[in-house]
Amino acid sequence: MPVTALGAIAVALLSAALMGMAIQRGATCMVAAVDEAIGQRRYHRALALGEAALWVGGLIAVAQLAGGLRMAPAHYPAAGLTLAGGVLLGLGAWINRACVFGAVARIGSGQWAYLATPIGFFLGCLIPITGPAALASEMQPFAHAWPVALAFGLLMLWRLVQAVRAPDPLGHLWHPHRATLLIAITFVTTMLTVGFWAYTDALTALAHSKDARLGLRGAMVLALLGGAVLGGWASGRIRSEPIRAAALTRCLCGGALMGLGGMLVPGSNDGLIMVGLPLLRPYAWIAVATMTATIAAGILLTPRLANLVTRW
Repeated sequence: MPVTALGAIAVALLSAALMGMAIQRGATCMVAAVDEAIGQRRYHRALALGEAALWVGGLIAVAQLAGGLRMAPAHYPAAGLTLAGGVLLGLGAWINRACVFGAVARIGSGQWAYLATPIGFFLGCLIPITGPAALASEMQPFAHAWPVALAFGLLMLWRLVQAVRAPDPLGHLWHPHRATLLIAITFVTTMLTVGFWAYTDALTALAHSKDARLGLRGAMVLALLGGAVLGGWASGRIRSEPIRAAALTRCLCGGALMGLGGMLVPGSNDGLIMVGLPLLRPYAWIAVATMTATIAAGILLTPRLANLVTRW
C-alpha cells in the first residue's frame, strides 16, 4: 500500500478518535439541546451544534477554493419519506434518551447500555426499505464559496482572539461548546482524506455492504467509540454503570428506530446537522426540523404519559 494511502488512513483513524473525545466532552446531543430549551429556556447546546455546522460549511468552502475536495456529499430530494424519517429519528432519539451523538457521549461516560444504540441502528438499517434515490451532486457544493470562506475566516479569527485572551487558553478551547468545534474539524479532515464520513453512514454501509472500504469504516467506528471512552477516562467522567435489561432494550429499540428513520431520509442527525444544514440541503433542513419537533413533543408528553401509567 502506498505511503500516502497509509497516511490518509492514519489521519482518518486519528480524526475519528478525536471526534469521539470531542463528542464525549462537547454539547452535541440533540435530545439534551431540546430538553435544555424547553426546561431551562437556554440554548447553549443548540448554539454549539449550530456553530459546529457553520464551521463544517466554512471549512468545506475553503477546501473547495483550494481544490481539495475529493468528492461531493450526497444530495437527496425532499419528499414524504423525509418527513417520516425525521419523525422516526426523533422518536428513536426520545426513546433512547439521546441522539446518535449523545449515545457516543454516554458510552464515553461508562453507560455501557448505550452500546446497544449503534447495534440497534445497524439492525434498523437491515430492514428492507428504500428511501429516495440520490440526486446528481455537483463537485462544487457552494456556488459562491468566497463569501462563505470570508465569513468563516472572521468567525475563526474571533474564536482565536477569544482563546488567546483567555487566562487558560487550553481550558477555554476545551469548554464543552468549543470542544464541539473539534467535531467539525475532524469531519472535514476525514472528508479530505477518505471522503465524507459520519459514523451512522458507516453503520448503514456496513449493513448493506455498499462501501468498498468497509474495513476502514468499521475501524473508524471503533476508533470513534474508543476515543469517547478515552475522553471520559481522561476527564474523570467515566463511571461504569451496570447494564440493566430495561435500559438495554430501550437503547436497542431507540437505535433501531433511528436506523430506520435514517434509511428513509436518508441520513441521520450527525450527517444531517454537520453536512446537510450548512450546505443548505432542503431535505436535511426538513428532516432536522421534523426530528426536533418530534423530540420536543416526546419531552412535553413524558409527564402526562407517566401519570397515565401510574393511574393504570
